[in-house]
Amino acid sequence: MTNVNTKETLQLLTALVSIPSPSGNTNEVISFVETYLKELNIETARNRKGGLIATIRGKNDKKHRLLTAHVDTLGAIVKEIKPSGRLKLDLIGGFKYNSIEGEYCTIETAEGKKLTGTILMHQTSVHVYKDAGKAERNQENIEVRIDEVVHNADEVRELGIEVGDFVSFDPRVQITPSGFIKSRHLDDKASVAILLQLIKQLKAENIELPYTTHFLISNNEEIGYGGNSNITPETIEYLAVDMGAMGDGQSTDEYTVSICVKDSSGPYHYELRKKLVQLAKEHQIDYKLDIYPFYGSDASAAIRAGHDIVHGLIGPGIDSSHAFERTHEKSIENTAKLLYHYIQSDMVL
Repeated sequence: MTNVNTKETLQLLTALVSIPSPSGNTNEVISFVETYLKELNIETARNRKGGLIATIRGKNDKKHRLLTAHVDTLGAIVKEIKPSGRLKLDLIGGFKYNSIEGEYCTIETAEGKKLTGTILMHQTSVHVYKDAGKAERNQENIEVRIDEVVHNADEVRELGIEVGDFVSFDPRVQITPSGFIKSRHLDDKASVAILLQLIKQLKAENIELPYTTHFLISNNEEIGYGGNSNITPETIEYLAVDMGAMGDGQSTDEYTVSICVKDSSGPYHYELRKKLVQLAKEHQIDYKLDIYPFYGSDASAAIRAGHDIVHGLIGPGIDSSHAFERTHEKSIENTAKLLYHYIQSDMVL
């Protein structure tokens, strides 16, 4: 059985989710990953979109693999400074306003100043608003209460806040004694942590990979185009490592690695899917096959961009995706094990 250091992976995950990185403002977390990989003497380069590509040369340099996970997260951007001194938001990524109501947040100005606040309904106080529970959770009613002494829009602007400033959500990461990881942004920083720990393990065990392998840490997945470029012509297999979605009708759970059969873009490559299942069975890795009906990955984005590749998608099972997310260390471990064996296997083509 593969020796996976889940404790180190969780430490890395905690560090990653604690770095704000809404899509469009990811330089800090990309720099963190870049430093981590450089300390392992891994070849890295940034693409023009701000993502990071790490490369490990393999025995065969004519056929390449690419694995990707994304560090960009859901977030928001300041749409309007209200006369009251509160902020109106515009959402970054696919989620609903009710999933951020009551959340602590950080506003980052263009000059890099960080100010805290709370995301609230305008009609929050039940002592004042009769419709506090019934009012619609939408852009008109949700606002940010800034933790500064401000009474109007001019005083907010004096703080340096302006339309277009990024707003990130407090991750509130916790690891419970029973092995659960509770945090925002497990999508997809759990998978990034798994990939980074995998690279470290490959180096520690001095493993020579059968094929040159690229690791794309993408930074625009939540808005649809993180992993659709910087794919070498030699790349044959492209595996996205992203969350497995849980809910009614789903087989994915918090304890296994989820292997995606199909999402909103259509079926994933059948032969690669069968190979991933075979590897899981051979190495006693707990897995579930599943369909994610309202989902798209960097792998499907690469297909839509016209790349001639074999594409697949796996990841840890995440409960309450795009809201109050949770997974278990067993799911992290099973995903890591499948990746460890996959990356050393023969290609399907």
